[in-house]
Parts: sequence; structure tokens; C-alpha cells
Amino acid sequence: MLNDEICKLRDKLNKSIENGDDYNKIYQLSIELDELIANYYKNILKNKKKAIMAII
Repeated sequence: MLNDEICKLRDKLNKSIENGDDYNKIYQLSIELDELIANYYKNILKNKKKAIMAII
């Protein structure tokens, strides 16, 4: 699930920050995490729209 991927990537990002990894690596992980989160919310909205259309 997308939620699991978000959790794994967030952990990876946090560990990277804690380890003092290269800024570019941290930045890239952050971008990837933002994209996953955006997709997660897009899916939620899509599902809500489908549910509303099913009622109508």
C-alpha cells in the first residue's frame, strides 16, 4: 500500500538526516516522500468522488 511506502521512506529520510548524509541525498528522499504523500491524498479524493457519485 501507498501508506506503507510512505512510512518506509519517512524512516529512510529520518535515518539519513540523523546520520548526517549528503544534502543532495536528503533532498532527493524528501522530494520522493512529498510525491508519495501527494499521490496518497489524490487517491483519497478520487475515492471520495467515486463514493459520492455512487450515491447520486
